[in-house]
Amino acid sequence: MKSNKLCRMKKKIFLPMLVSLQLLFGSCENNFDPYIYGALLQGEYPSTEQEYVSYMMICYLPYTTVWTYDMGSGGLQHGIHIQSGGTVRMFDSTSDICASATTVGADWERFTKGDYSNCFYYWRGNVDDGSNLNHFPKTAQITRMTEIIGTLEKAPLTALTEEKKNNLLGEARLCRGLMMYFLLHVYGPVPVILDPEKVIDPEALSNTVRPSLDEMTQWITDDLEFAAKNAPEVAPDLGRYTRDYARFCLMKHCLNEGEHMEGYYQRAMDMYNELNTGKYDLFRTGSTPYVDLFKNANKFNKEIIMAVSCSPAADGNPKHGNANPFLMWALPSDVAKGAPFPMGGGWFQAFSMDKKYYDAFESNDGRLKTIVTSYKDKNGVIINKDNLGVRWNGYIMNKFPQETMTTFQGTDIPLARWADVLLMYAEAEVRKTGTVPSVAAINAVNQVRNRAGLANLPAVATNTKDAFLDAILIERGHELFYEGNRKIDLIRFNKYAQEMYKAKGVMPTHQYMPIPNYAVEQAVSYGKELKQTWERPGWAEDKSKAQQNIN
Repeated sequence: MKSNKLCRMKKKIFLPMLVSLQLLFGSCENNFDPYIYGALLQGEYPSTEQEYVSYMMICYLPYTTVWTYDMGSGGLQHGIHIQSGGTVRMFDSTSDICASATTVGADWERFTKGDYSNCFYYWRGNVDDGSNLNHFPKTAQITRMTEIIGTLEKAPLTALTEEKKNNLLGEARLCRGLMMYFLLHVYGPVPVILDPEKVIDPEALSNTVRPSLDEMTQWITDDLEFAAKNAPEVAPDLGRYTRDYARFCLMKHCLNEGEHMEGYYQRAMDMYNELNTGKYDLFRTGSTPYVDLFKNANKFNKEIIMAVSCSPAADGNPKHGNANPFLMWALPSDVAKGAPFPMGGGWFQAFSMDKKYYDAFESNDGRLKTIVTSYKDKNGVIINKDNLGVRWNGYIMNKFPQETMTTFQGTDIPLARWADVLLMYAEAEVRKTGTVPSVAAINAVNQVRNRAGLANLPAVATNTKDAFLDAILIERGHELFYEGNRKIDLIRFNKYAQEMYKAKGVMPTHQYMPIPNYAVEQAVSYGKELKQTWERPGWAEDKSKAQQNIN
């Protein structure tokens, strides 16, 4: 979540119980200031504007970067942006970018190879070590968000003006829409409850069957559309979501689902036009702008539409703010202290860049400066490419560098960047027209390339629709690595199996994670069929093409 000047305006979040309020989490670079409203009787909370704000803020819990969170339903869960189990683990480490984590352990290695066979046996909870990456309980947390949305909808005008109510509903529905988006890309369509009148209805709660892709796509769209029209244009407390972030999310969602939803490519382009007001631009300052873009000195520069604001004082405790512990999973444990890693090694190197992927960059690409291709261990020995797969898995991702002498870094985690918007615009346009790209679309991609120190795309990459789309997929990987996009992108281009085999010599076991056995069995007890695995229509073709490469 985005902040400014150390979160001058601090946010307060509470979970009402029958007789008290409990502080749920800290945020930004400083702790939240707790407001205790005193003893409550059932039915009295919320009743004031501040209480409605606090009640809505429960929806932000999954988007903090502490080890785990608890919304009161679904048990402990990994947050969507914490790297140990969130988007980076789900969508980057499972892709062609990340080297196989052969030096780490079975659970991490399986995921980096796209092996989801163990997911059948995940249990109901979740644990910090990442060995039980069960996100399915988040379906219950969507029900909790629906309950909160229903309470906000019924708020009297004596407590909330119509504008304030819609602002809060916009934030809550954006949080719910993003939760559905995450689950869709982890499991495929999953059962959710979106009607506040049904959150305690036994029939609705037992209706544990997968909706269709079109249905779930539309539900996500409805929430994001509402947020794009009703969330605050400017965050009332710095760090909360805005209409521009909703527009970005809607643009990405429409691009992902445009192949099967009429008008979605045009809607993605509409969102580009709403964002393209001069407010945002690529960060181009200095001789190494891509390297400097993510550093603490350049927080909230004009390229950043939304980010998780992190504090170097954070340690995973909810009271101490959002952490960015990326390097704890990206650094081998035996890295010596000293430049460029003053704090030395991490816990283990689960996240890395595969050498084959690195070698595919153009040699003068400035983005390579965020990748470390050798390091000195604690005994002074230089570890290089000859030790890959033995001493370390792949090259070190130094995109979010160690800038302070603290365990975790205060480097913000980008959620929405203008570079992504430019690449999405170019892709949406050519997918909509089905023809060669326009000058504007080509220029959008070239802006991103030029910022990295690269020349414009050659004519061979722009003279057909397919060639241009191939160039965009390459550019997205080279620009957005380890920002939680890659597997989703590969599936959208229907190249997940092909690119995984090309990079790692393995075929993913599934396109999406299977739903755990316990949930499938529970559905049977309700007389329902919850299909355990799901795939998009193009998955068979993707696998077939990968198989041809194997043969």
